[in-house]
Amino acid sequence: MRMLAAAIIGLALAGGGHRARAQEGVPPAIAEYPDFRQIVQQAKDKVFPAVVYIRVVSESTESGKRVLQESSGSGVIISPEGHVLTNWHVVEKAQSVRCLLSDGRHASADILGSDKDTDLAVIRLQAGEGFGSLPFAAIGDSDALREGDFVMTMGAPWGLDRSVAIGIVSSTSRYLDGVSEYSLWIQTDAAINPGNSGGPLVNTAGEVVGINTRGAAGSADGLGFSIPTPTIKIVMPQLRDAGRVTWSWTGLQLQALSDFNRDTYFPYDEGVIVSETDLDSPAREAGFQARDRIVRIGGESATARRVNDLPAVRRALGLLPKGEPTPIEIVRGEETLVLDLVPREKGDVEGKELALERFDFTVKAINQFDNPDLYFFRKSGVFVYGVKWPGNAGSAGLMRGDILLKIDNDPVETIDDIRAIHGRLVGDVDSKSRAVLSVMRQGLVRQIVLDYRRDYSKE
Repeated sequence: MRMLAAAIIGLALAGGGHRARAQEGVPPAIAEYPDFRQIVQQAKDKVFPAVVYIRVVSESTESGKRVLQESSGSGVIISPEGHVLTNWHVVEKAQSVRCLLSDGRHASADILGSDKDTDLAVIRLQAGEGFGSLPFAAIGDSDALREGDFVMTMGAPWGLDRSVAIGIVSSTSRYLDGVSEYSLWIQTDAAINPGNSGGPLVNTAGEVVGINTRGAAGSADGLGFSIPTPTIKIVMPQLRDAGRVTWSWTGLQLQALSDFNRDTYFPYDEGVIVSETDLDSPAREAGFQARDRIVRIGGESATARRVNDLPAVRRALGLLPKGEPTPIEIVRGEETLVLDLVPREKGDVEGKELALERFDFTVKAINQFDNPDLYFFRKSGVFVYGVKWPGNAGSAGLMRGDILLKIDNDPVETIDDIRAIHGRLVGDVDSKSRAVLSVMRQGLVRQIVLDYRRDYSKE
């Protein structure tokens, strides 16, 4: 049985390393392949020294006040200059970032750039003169992976410094509805626990073939997901050099030709269906309509037969030049048309936040991608993001999601507006401690009297 198992493992790892010389008395089918443990060890040794444990102090205003909280994650050094690849959600709203290296050295890190859409971020170690050389890992090609290939996940699960787990590739191109806008996922049964986020997925050649990002319900139950290298290679240089990814926005909502879950099927061999266009979007301005079938984008064919093909089409649209017309060939009924689409820069996908002390609530800027329900009522402005309890805002009846229109007679359009109004009112609390807030709640305007005389922070 041991000989049979060794033969099976050897076959599974064909091409993963150099073939060993035949040993006397060992059947050729077994001696032809190297020891599995040796391959795993060699691959681990190439990447494991470059894995870093990341500790982050971040800001949160969701509870209605400014709170600093600690969290941890993982990353992998990808250059001798100390560039570290990790997740956006690991360093989101970070006030400070510290990294622990495999040899015990530690350093603070600067966030060079992050992208919420792909959940990737690049940070750089503050490794000054005398810090010494840095280990770094090579990025491979996840397109070469096949279901059943052995892979390793590395990182710091549950804050336990560094760890390695082994498993197989369960799927090379997993589509996850709602989180697969520009990229598919590598699914693996190798353990991805909280804290593994940002760590590398490693093949048996010792190359990074993904960045570990998602586990099922926060537990390692055979369902982990990693960002593949084609996405990394598009996003990483932009984050490193420009600090952000400037995706183009078209406002096109797309649907595959065949969608089993929705039980919708279109009898075509090529193209992708326009299901809807966003309000005030470039797509609507260009004249796109629901049920149009896009067949070419800028002269290149575009087809999404299944939902797995949608991220590639969305990525092609997201990389179109901004402010310049791109010809899009569509089929509408029996007619073939060419529409000129002029994409805009997508810009921020999340609004800025501000905590209002003494008012006892926090606000956030309305963003069409992050808050589409509020954007429907108001295209710009500020809404209540969190309400502290106990606190003055909660006692007054202010609720999360209320859109602020005015404070007394002063209009509120931006975060800077409410910052100035708040500073003026709280600075004069001895002579005035009440304000009338005009808010919109579910499309209806109402007046709320906020009494901020009481200072809950001192109680």
